[in-house]
Amino acid sequence: MHHRCVLVVGILLVAGALPKRAVAQPLPARIDSLLQEPRAAHAFWGISVYDLEADSLLYERNENKGFLPASNQKLFTTAAALDLLGPEHRYETTLSFNGTTQDSVMRGDLRLVGSGDPTFGSTALKRTDPLREWANRLAEMGVRRIEGRLIGDDQEFLDGFYPDGWSVGYLTRQKGQQIGVRAGGLSYRDNTVPVTVRATKPGAPPEVRIQPEGVLSVQNEAVTSERWRGSTLLINRTFSTNKIVLTGSVARSYGGVRNVPVSDPTAFTLRIFRKRLRAAGIETDLELVDADALDGGREEGSPLFVYVSPPLAEIVTETNKRSNNFYAEQILRTYGWGGSIRGGIQRTESFLRRAGIDTRALSLNDGSGLSRKNLVTPRSLRGLLARMDAHAAGEAFRASIARGGERNTTLSRRLGQTPVQAKTGSLAFIRGLSGYAERPDGGSVAFVLFANNYTGPSYQITHTMDDIVRLLTAPPS
Repeated sequence: MHHRCVLVVGILLVAGALPKRAVAQPLPARIDSLLQEPRAAHAFWGISVYDLEADSLLYERNENKGFLPASNQKLFTTAAALDLLGPEHRYETTLSFNGTTQDSVMRGDLRLVGSGDPTFGSTALKRTDPLREWANRLAEMGVRRIEGRLIGDDQEFLDGFYPDGWSVGYLTRQKGQQIGVRAGGLSYRDNTVPVTVRATKPGAPPEVRIQPEGVLSVQNEAVTSERWRGSTLLINRTFSTNKIVLTGSVARSYGGVRNVPVSDPTAFTLRIFRKRLRAAGIETDLELVDADALDGGREEGSPLFVYVSPPLAEIVTETNKRSNNFYAEQILRTYGWGGSIRGGIQRTESFLRRAGIDTRALSLNDGSGLSRKNLVTPRSLRGLLARMDAHAAGEAFRASIARGGERNTTLSRRLGQTPVQAKTGSLAFIRGLSGYAERPDGGSVAFVLFANNYTGPSYQITHTMDDIVRLLTAPPS
């Protein structure tokens, strides 16, 4: 008995020395722990997490404070568009003719009437070029010459092409792909011109090619360097002109294409169409005219061709999954009263109020999130996500948001194998991630993660956000 007692006591002592099984922390404590880590502690965080099935709040931090949302702003724009226009809404762009045709010659006015369609000639969607197609069809109909005026009608949108709070650098400086592009009632090819740059021999300027020729004037001050890799090429466009200046250097192996925004989308569209007509073998003696410069009402004549866009459900998918700024700005004006930025914002706010969201703490200034005058509360965006989850267009809205790890989206390198759909957002010192995550029990949560005014590396913030999402989708410890 004595030996047995000693053995039992010894076992108890050893058991007491072993580490106790970790007690699972509740979700709020685990999120707080992540935010207290050095990589996250230097940011101003705004968070709201809501269980949609249980209709209960899971976590909030600074939920009523204003944050710069960056491209999370597109969630407001696309949700309002689906509510106000419907997922099946389509744009129409029309070519009409008011004149006479004799033999193979057309004399009179060709009028190109826009509806604000962002997809017209867009490179973002794999569709045929409508201007080339129309020119070829006219040639097939036997047209050999056109005389008169080619009128661009962009009156679907009011002037006021740049939202309040945009940096001028968005429009004039290109280090990579375009960030800010001028919106227009008549737009073509995302209102950008492809500029192809290729290295030549060291010490010489790189080769610059613009298609089609003549739509931009070029001042090439760049140089080809001795380096095999590493380029500092910068393309500056003089504001409100179509002159670009290339500076910096390109490596000996460099070859790439930059899309440069145009200053006048309507004039750009008309010039391209005239070139397409000539390429189709049609002689042209056409004066290019903006309808804004004409007196009197529209005299559209008889329709020749109509381009019909994909449904809005596809357009908002391109907007959200690839964070297309140009598409977002076109959409905002489409549902805006009078085709204006202000009218779009007013209708967005009206939609939010109908959804039970307090708009008094919001400052909305554009459709894309580029404006640094936008302010959004985590609670308001979470409320939008909850509203769209039960909305008649909710399926189209969810489908427009990227899944974790989905190719060719803003989440292609993030949150792979994680059951999440989310919209990213990024500006200097700003990061955002908002959407829906699936819980281990099959439920769903709406979440909003904002980080503003951080001073460390951006990847530390995005890693923290991704870790929070993984907490939401992980089974209990």
